[in-house]
Order: sequence, then C-alpha cells, then structure tokens
Amino acid sequence: MHTFRSVAAVTLFFALVVASLANESESEQSGELSFVDLFNGKDLTNWIDVNTSPDTWSVKDGLLVCTGKPIGVMRSTKMYENFILVVEWRHMEAGGNSGVFLWSDAKPEGNRLPRGMEVQMLELEWPYIHAHRNGKPRHLGYVSGELFGAGGMKAVPENPRGSRSMSYEMRCKGKGQWNRYVVVAVDGTVKLSINGKFVNGIREADGRKGFLCLEAEGAEIHFRKVSIMELPAGRAEELGMVLGGDLKRESDRKTER
Repeated sequence: MHTFRSVAAVTLFFALVVASLANESESEQSGELSFVDLFNGKDLTNWIDVNTSPDTWSVKDGLLVCTGKPIGVMRSTKMYENFILVVEWRHMEAGGNSGVFLWSDAKPEGNRLPRGMEVQMLELEWPYIHAHRNGKPRHLGYVSGELFGAGGMKAVPENPRGSRSMSYEMRCKGKGQWNRYVVVAVDGTVKLSINGKFVNGIREADGRKGFLCLEAEGAEIHFRKVSIMELPAGRAEELGMVLGGDLKRESDRKTER
C-alpha cells in the first residue's frame, strides 16, 4: 500500500507540472521556458551575502568556491516559487557539510541558518567523522540528498527518517568528485534527482515561495553550475505561503532610491 501511494503521489506531482505548463497565459506562451545561470563563472552576480564574510565566497578558475567559514548563507537576489534547479557541486574535505535552501526566508536564527526547505549536501565520511559517543556511525541517510524543513518549516517526507526524507538509493559521490542535483519544486512539493536518477521527495511544505540560499557550514565546497528554470506561478501568494517577502520589499526600496 505504501508503494502504491508513493507511485500515485509521484504520478500526480508530475501531472501537476505538466498541467501548470499547459495552463500558461498567452503572454507566457509567447516566450520559451529556459534555464538561466545563477552562477556566471565570473563573479557573485545574482547573490547577496547574508551572514558569512567577504572571504567566504569567491570565484576561482570559473568555480564558485565556499570556504565553509563562518557558518551561514548567501541568498539569491530574486525570490522563486515553482522551478527546476540544477546544481553541480563537490566537497573538498572529508565529512564536509553544505546544502541549498529552497523557499527560504533568508533570516538566520540561533544556528546561523534560515528557515526553508534544505536539500542536504554532505560528504560521504560525515556519519563516521561525526559518530555517536559510543562510536557507532550516524545514519547513512544523512549523506545522500536528504530533504527536510529547516528552521521550523513543516513538510511531509516521501521516505521518512523522522521528519526528514532520505533517498531510496545512495548516489552521491565523495570528496573531490562532482555531483549533479536536479531539483523540481512545484506548489510545496520537491523531487530530487542525484546523478541522473530521481531518488527522493517531500511534499506539502508550508512555505512555497522564497529565496534560494547556498550554505557555508564548516568545510570547503565548490560549485560549477547553478542554473534555474522558472515555471508558472502557483498559489503561494494567495495562500500566505511566501517567506522573506519583507526582505524583498526592503531591497526594492533601496533599489528605487
């Protein structure tokens, strides 16, 4: 029964994506859906530092390099609701920790990280380096694209590990090797492909529009691609499920001055 529900949920989700594309307005139909690079390989255009430092993020040899220190995030200049996000990343240290936040308010809390839907990026040695006091490794579900609501965001996991959703397969590669995430985010549902296969999902998020945030959390990580295809809007505005709207308004006011 659980398998049937999971398959039905996936089928319904992609049906909704197709339906949303079919229902585009005439003005939207006049232009083609296409990917836009959020990282241009040259500088930090499209990103705003939130609570890291001028040295945390840099561009070297066409790569976006994050030192991991201090812990914190930088956010996208724009807010996004429904989209397909492609991120190619690699950890440079054993046990490295990072992630990308979707639908985020970009407002760091006590742990220096914001509210949002986190798509986890952990290096494969993390469960062993951060083992329990008795020496037992932490759950391996951590290291293969776990999805979870951070900072109080609520959602329903597809493959539950507590409130988190863990991947059905371990597909991430280790230190120094490139990983490719394809994230489909529509109306509170997220589906994650890791290195060529969809293996995780989460749904019914209580935030459905917000900023993207890239995370620094203690170890060096590189990004060589961050691109996004915006899909037609949903009901986030009318449902009151927009996070970070006050930051966007403040930014708009500063731009107008």
